[in-house]
Amino acid sequence: MTSKLPRQIASQITGPSASTPKRRTVVKAAATAVVVPLAAAPLAHAAENGPAFLHGVASGDPLPDGVLLWTRVTPTAEAVPGSGNGPDTTVRWEISEDRNFSRLAASGSVTARAASDHTVKADVRGLRPATDYYFRFTAGSAASSEGSPTDSPTGSAAVSPAVSPVGRTRTTPAHEATAPNVRFGVVSCANWEAGWFSAYRHLADRPDLDAVLHLGDYLYEYASGGYPVDEDVLRQHEPKHEILSLADYRTRHGNYKTDPDLQALHARHPVIAIWDDHEIANDTWSGGAENHTPGTEGDWSARQAAAKQAYFEWMPVRPATEGTVYRRVRYGKLADLHLLDLRSFRSQQTTVGNGDVDDPERTLTGRAQLDWLKQGLAASQARWKLVGTSVMISPVAFGSVPAHLLGPLAELLGLPKEGIAINVDQWDGYTDDRRELLAHLTDRGIRDTVFLTGDIHMAWANDVPVKAATYPLSQSAATEFVVTSVTSDNLDDILKVDPQTVSLVAAGAVKAANRHVKWLDMDSHGYGVLDVTAERSQMDYYALSDKADPRATSSWLRSYRTLSGTQRVERAQQPVR
Repeated sequence: MTSKLPRQIASQITGPSASTPKRRTVVKAAATAVVVPLAAAPLAHAAENGPAFLHGVASGDPLPDGVLLWTRVTPTAEAVPGSGNGPDTTVRWEISEDRNFSRLAASGSVTARAASDHTVKADVRGLRPATDYYFRFTAGSAASSEGSPTDSPTGSAAVSPAVSPVGRTRTTPAHEATAPNVRFGVVSCANWEAGWFSAYRHLADRPDLDAVLHLGDYLYEYASGGYPVDEDVLRQHEPKHEILSLADYRTRHGNYKTDPDLQALHARHPVIAIWDDHEIANDTWSGGAENHTPGTEGDWSARQAAAKQAYFEWMPVRPATEGTVYRRVRYGKLADLHLLDLRSFRSQQTTVGNGDVDDPERTLTGRAQLDWLKQGLAASQARWKLVGTSVMISPVAFGSVPAHLLGPLAELLGLPKEGIAINVDQWDGYTDDRRELLAHLTDRGIRDTVFLTGDIHMAWANDVPVKAATYPLSQSAATEFVVTSVTSDNLDDILKVDPQTVSLVAAGAVKAANRHVKWLDMDSHGYGVLDVTAERSQMDYYALSDKADPRATSSWLRSYRTLSGTQRVERAQQPVR
């Protein structure tokens, strides 16, 4: 969901902003890491002398014995994303235990075709658990296993071979291993037009992460100037119109993957991603979306299929059954990560106040996915059950927020301006699914469940109560950490005020009306770092100095943790080291 109101975004600057809000002390990584430079040749000069890797490299969905590798090759200058142009091209991949590729663990080749927008994936197996690996791709005459020039558009052996940037990835622990900890970067909601992706750069610079969890809104579907409006656009989307067709979605994915900070993130860490709505259209549900008008924008099923096809082409994600993204990643006996798809199977969002939110016939997850999640939680042998959910599960009432802030908050949450009793796009709009899931946790005695959430451009630390009205006298079934946006507008952006001013009133009112909400930040942009040990799961929240500054700094904001067995969050006084 999105706010339709803009922030007055500063034009690009080349140094630290004089108006940068003060933050807490910047936390520096204990060790340094060398990130391979990822600057690509300008697109206008792409592949004039042979294939080129202009969109970086990536890995994702790690396993104890494998990982998924990704890249996109531009075989000729006209083979830009979404064009359908360009010849089939052989791409060779290598994965090694050292940066010099002297200890190859596996290698192979795959053909990049226009039918898949010249994206390629290699699902590598036979690797060692809990191990760092380095990978790269080559294309051109050097990529053919026979050394033939068949991938040359002219049939000439004079085509220069291209070598991609080097990426680093990491496998997960063996299923029966007792890992001492696992550490994730956690991000969501990165709007190209609203700011720079400095959060990705800061996560790329951390050598201590096992993976990065992306909780959705990896990209946005709007026309340039649609969100935010023209006067606040920092850099323009491509294509400039709202994306509807397969070519459109491919072009937009390609546009995002030219960002150097995004390329650095993918080159440094495996990414485990789920989609939310903007990978397709705002407030997507199974049969449509708020931002889709069938009369002028065509058939919904065709648009949805195009968006999902482009997503699986351009993201290092293994598609699950029925082309969805719900799946599991295991980190030994320490943590199971259950990843949800809360857009493909949901009923249409209801309107606020009509009572449909409690209708048992309406669903957020779909029956099959909810059963899959319940079974997986009950069967898990891991200490921690982590659930990646693109929208917030904790109930929230907004009625006590001062009237002058209800409108801006409604805009932020994508709700009608007249009232904001609940957010019907979240689990609050589908209470029967939530009731069934929380009852399953409590009835089965399933403990140490932590929901990890994005979507609403704010940071939260919540207990997840079975009955919010009587909390804390009633039971907490789980805990939830919500991360803020990378760039997408939050409350201070909408109101065009300094951070931590007006929002403090709204945050205080929300906390007063929702005693299970332990912390709420409505203004910051940044990311989270989740560290999991047998004793606790802790989320460290980091804020950027200025999303309009391409060289924005990052500083620690706050930390919250849940101790094993408690199902409640508490404040931690310092971030993990």
